Amino acid sequence: MTLLDKNELGIAQVIFEHLGKYHLPRALALKDRVDTGELLDILDMAFLESVFSDAHALETLTGRHPEYLSVTAKVVGLYHHITEYGLANERHTR
Repeated sequence: MTLLDKNELGIAQVIFEHLGKYHLPRALALKDRVDTGELLDILDMAFLESVFSDAHALETLTGRHPEYLSVTAKVVGLYHHITEYGLANERHTR
């Protein structure tokens, strides 16, 4: 294993730990909220923006390590669901 591989694996570990501890629990709570018709507030949207930057890092990583593709696709799908339903809820209230 090269130094680059070790560094990339370390980066992946940090990203996935952060995802599991912070992003995923909050994202699942947001999913529950938008599924029941609630609106996203400004803090929710700021959270989603920060998550998209992490998703970009994951996208770069999965380009070189396809073994992470499945979990990355599920995470991106979850965030897509949240934004899609959040927007639909916003439109529905107008």
